[in-house]
Amino acid sequence: MRPFQYLQPATLADVIVAQREAPSAVPATFLAGGTTLIDLMKLGVMQPERVVDLRLAGSDFAQIRFDGATLRLGAFARMAEVADHPVVAASFPVIAQSLSLAASPQLRNMATLGGNVLQRTRCAYFRDPTWAACNKRTPGSGCAAVDGANRQHAVLGTSSQCIATYHGDFAQALMALDASVVLGGPAGTRTIPFAALHRLPGNTPHVETTLHPGEIILDFVIPAGPWASRSLYLKIRDRQSYEYAVASAAVAVAMNGDVVADARIALGGLAAVPWRAHEAEAILRDAVLDEATATRAAEASFAAAVPQSHNAFKIALGRDTLVRALLQAASMEVRHD
Repeated sequence: MRPFQYLQPATLADVIVAQREAPSAVPATFLAGGTTLIDLMKLGVMQPERVVDLRLAGSDFAQIRFDGATLRLGAFARMAEVADHPVVAASFPVIAQSLSLAASPQLRNMATLGGNVLQRTRCAYFRDPTWAACNKRTPGSGCAAVDGANRQHAVLGTSSQCIATYHGDFAQALMALDASVVLGGPAGTRTIPFAALHRLPGNTPHVETTLHPGEIILDFVIPAGPWASRSLYLKIRDRQSYEYAVASAAVAVAMNGDVVADARIALGGLAAVPWRAHEAEAILRDAVLDEATATRAAEASFAAAVPQSHNAFKIALGRDTLVRALLQAASMEVRHD
């Protein structure tokens, strides 16, 4: 690990001051829980010159608040705390499940929500600097995964420049629940749809988000729609603990009897970014939710999938995962308070 400047501002105002006073050629790399950044620094993938530790400054943005209409999750809340929160577990089960199925208990006790959604890909070529061809690390160098071992790589949202998978779990729950994200930085505060936070790789896979320079995530805002309580996260992985999804589905469904009034679906382990399956949602609305309908919806979700040499199985697995998740959601017993 290379030497770097370490700062730990006491408040968010101090964070902004520190950024304004720093040379523009030395951008800040933020540390929240540190569970991803430290790993990448040890590997030599990230070599920041200036690390700004946000753990003190972000303490005011670690609350979990629910007013009956909106759930507000501070970006500095710990994953374990949110997963175990009784309101989240009862009224937003897809959030609790996506967090409790992620990483290990030790990491969930450290990792923050904001850091979690900004985690970098687990693509082996990205995480091993001895592979020169990685457009995420070195723009214009190529993508070694295209002709390499790509079993874990994406089949949705890829480009010729990058086929890396977004590996997070919590982000899929936020996508399915139409969450917004509150951002703060030198230019002030703004709120955007969570779906607008991550960028498709296109020709610039090294530009992964729409964050402005110096911006950090402050809050996640989730509406308590009629679909929130009938929601779940299904994660399929190679082993049952401490493993990333090969395929996953976050589904949230509002029902009128057997008929779908509304549906929200996000897919994980399969795409370059947190992936909303709008085509499937359109098929489900106003339809009886049975296996045949769920299958049609799942097939529509992967109509544009582009498999690689080793991951074509993900299309069938992804379809089956979504069908299973939808049928489980339909059979849920939902409390009506």
